[in-house]
Amino acid sequence: MTISLPPVLQTLADLIQINSVNPHYGSGVTESGMIDYIEGFFERRGIRTWRQSVLPQRENLIASVRGLDPTRRMIFEAHVDTVSVEGMDISPFDPVVKQGRMYGRGSCDTKGGLACMMHALADVGESAVPPPCDLWFVATVDEEFAYRGVAEFCRELDASACVVAVVAEPTEMQPVIASKGLVRWVIETTGVAAHSAKPHLGVNAISSMVRVLAALEDDAVRLSDLSHPLLGPPTCSVGVIRGGTQVNLVPAVCQVEVDRRLLPGETTESVLQDYQSLLNRVMEEFPQVAATMHPPMLTDFPLETPADCVPVQEMIRVLDDLGLCAIPIGMPFGSDASKFGKLGIPSLIFGPGSIDQAHTADEFVDCEQVVLCQEVYRRYMLADRVMTTCHGH
Repeated sequence: MTISLPPVLQTLADLIQINSVNPHYGSGVTESGMIDYIEGFFERRGIRTWRQSVLPQRENLIASVRGLDPTRRMIFEAHVDTVSVEGMDISPFDPVVKQGRMYGRGSCDTKGGLACMMHALADVGESAVPPPCDLWFVATVDEEFAYRGVAEFCRELDASACVVAVVAEPTEMQPVIASKGLVRWVIETTGVAAHSAKPHLGVNAISSMVRVLAALEDDAVRLSDLSHPLLGPPTCSVGVIRGGTQVNLVPAVCQVEVDRRLLPGETTESVLQDYQSLLNRVMEEFPQVAATMHPPMLTDFPLETPADCVPVQEMIRVLDDLGLCAIPIGMPFGSDASKFGKLGIPSLIFGPGSIDQAHTADEFVDCEQVVLCQEVYRRYMLADRVMTTCHGH
């Protein structure tokens, strides 16, 4: 960047220039460039760091600042990987500031929030005022594919010592206390192959899948009757369909990939049982249909943190003091926060930018929000009342 920027925005520009597309995607690499940069950032400031192995050449980085009560800790977490750059209208790794926005892949999801957490922790670590408890910042890998970075971190985490987890995602600077869970799986219909000149000799797996899809559409009406005050109804979407090999063959196999978003109180097991029952009803009504469900490809937990618990109320106070909107909201997308919530840690999602800009062809983040977000994180790190949590830790 040739223009003068506040330090947090300069760091964001540096982070955008590092390709950290998740290795699962076509142009992906490991996140090692990001981890090296973040490690150097803290080492130059004399802040302790260590790495945690997740996958070959893929490591989380943890940085910590000692607090007055070292038996308690606040967790601040941000992922370092991004989605693919395919189809982008801008140069993905060339940060450009225009009309108060910084453009580039990951600027919004979620390198903006990542830079804010880094600078907030550095500010507290370099100040003469110690935080009320230990502060742990963790930069995790693989959020954009299978959450394996945060899962590994949580496996080794003493949840009983954690008073709160704050996760950086684009929330337009509003505190998010609820998010939907997720289960993705494959439904497969099987038939009998035959020559298309004599289709009656076969059983068309695509035609069978049509029956299944119709049943899923009908079931969506039932879902619309369910609701959560912050999240609305659960949803079900079919995003991929595969079937047939050539036009003159009756297809013997057809598959769809299903995405079901869960509300707090729903479980993966109960949801999958409901869809198995749905398939059973279809097969009873249409005996030619043979349908099976494959094990889930990906699952995630719903998140619901009580609005009246102390960590949420303290975030509201910090935002009020800065004149920002402090009304807790829900978001339909998943994040690493649900893994902390599953451990019983009060968890919040908060960060600069809008989810509407994440993963887009011209991804950007509002620069003013980034600067403000650093201050929100810094003040929250020093909020001693967070030490009294809603679940008695």
